[in-house]
Amino acid sequence: MKKKNEAYELTLIRTPLAVFLASYNQTIPSGFPRASTAMLRKFQGTHPTLFKHGDEWSVAQHRKKLMDWLSGGGNAV
Repeated sequence: MKKKNEAYELTLIRTPLAVFLASYNQTIPSGFPRASTAMLRKFQGTHPTLFKHGDEWSVAQHRKKLMDWLSGGGNAV
């Protein structure tokens, strides 16, 4: 059970955009659109309420929403 909690806690860590981008693109399932810095900045501008802590990203808060947004056509930069 400890490993599961540790894995979950890692998803809560807030990171800079560049770290989130690298992690996101490495772990995204094949067939999903890859992200770029420009796409993440556009997502951030479209969803400002998700960034109450400034320019910090977390897997738990942003990954699924970003995947949905990119799949829905939000990736047109």
